Amino acid sequence: MTGAISVCGLDCSKCYCKERCAGCDACKGIVFHTGGAECAIWHCCVAVHGFSNCLACPDLPCGIWSKTRDPHFTDEEFEANVKGRIALLQALQGK
Repeated sequence: MTGAISVCGLDCSKCYCKERCAGCDACKGIVFHTGGAECAIWHCCVAVHGFSNCLACPDLPCGIWSKTRDPHFTDEEFEANVKGRIALLQALQGK
């Protein structure tokens, strides 16, 4: 995570749960919404591939992103969310 940006491009500073979650890197991927399990995105990105964030992955966005999507999003909202997260990661890396 870069500052308040998670490995998948979520801006933790805008999260409604920022008071009870230190972010995925601080928690080693075991964040509040996983129920004590390691986040599948963090696991793949950091533990398996050793990336600093998902932007390094040639399969971005991958099926793991789809499997871990917020069920409250419509398809259009989810697509916009993914595009925004990727754009944020790109901006952080100056791409």
